[in-house]
Formats: sequence, structure tokens, C-alpha cells
Amino acid sequence: MFGFSSVGKKKVGAHVALYWVNIVVLALSARVNLFQEFFFAADLFPLGLSITTMVILSVMLALDFICKNSYTGRPQFEIGVFAVLSIFWLSFNAFSTSRWRHVPMACPTGSDDIKTWCQDVQALKAFVWIEWLIFSLTAYFTLRYTVSQKNRGNNHILRMPLSRYSPHLRNDGTTEYIRNSEFLQFSEPKL
Repeated sequence: MFGFSSVGKKKVGAHVALYWVNIVVLALSARVNLFQEFFFAADLFPLGLSITTMVILSVMLALDFICKNSYTGRPQFEIGVFAVLSIFWLSFNAFSTSRWRHVPMACPTGSDDIKTWCQDVQALKAFVWIEWLIFSLTAYFTLRYTVSQKNRGNNHILRMPLSRYSPHLRNDGTTEYIRNSEFLQFSEPKL
């Protein structure tokens, strides 16, 4: 699969799972906002954040598939992006959920439109928290794996995308995952 390592396949799988959950959140928030005519900020936050997340994930996945040495696939970039998105999802979910606390769990019988809106809000409430959980876990497991590999002496994990990382690919200067720059010759002397 595009030259991905076993770690890379798991990483891409987590990104695709995030992508699909984000599509569900986008669809549900669009339905909720259509009913409310895009009026309430609590309903707009999941819509705006899911669109932003969709763009970021699309760029990251596309660059990971297209470029063999994409910086967006490196662990330090992914940990930062997923941690920031996790914080945004947590804060916006807390605000939106507090606004939705008046929506009953048992949706009222009567008008089909109100019942459908109520069910959409309940589903959206669940899926925004699922998306936050996946973002947080992805950032945590990426950080944990990166730190454990670095502690084992695999310093090349920070110089290559996780999708193509293997602990056995030691950087001996023959791979293309090193930075060749004239300015790097002035690095600290090795004693």
C-alpha cells in the first residue's frame, strides 16, 4: 500500500477513521443547522470545526500519499496538530453540549421535523465527543510511540514520516529522509 510500513498502515487507518467520523459530524451538524437556519453559535461550532478538520485531514492524507518525505506525516507535526485539534474539539464540545442540555434524551412525539431534529442533535452530541476522543487518543499514542522509539535509539523517527517509518531503517546517510543543507555543516561538534 504505497510503500507504507506496518506502523504507517495503522496511522493511515486512524486518520481514515477520523475522516469518516468527521464526515458524520459534518452531515449531522449541517442537518441541525438547517433546521435552526444557522442561527445558534453552539450549532455552528461543530459545523465550522468539522469543515476545518476536513481540510486539515485531507491535506495531511493527500501529502502523505503523494510525497514520500512529507513533513506533515512526521510525528512532531502530527502530535502538534492533533493536540491542538483535540483542545479545540474539547472546548467547542463543552460549549455546545452545555447549550444542548435542554434537549431531552427522549425525543418528543408529535411533529416529525422536531423529532428528527432532536434525534440529529442527540447523534451529533455523541459523535462530537467520539471525534474528540479519537483525536486525543491518536495524539497520545503517536506521542507514546515516538518517545519509546526515540528512547530505544531510533532517532530517525523524527526525520521521516510515520507512514514510512520502520525501526530497522537506521539513517546511515543513504536514505532520502535526511536534510541535505549547506548550513547543517555548522552543527555542534561531536566529542
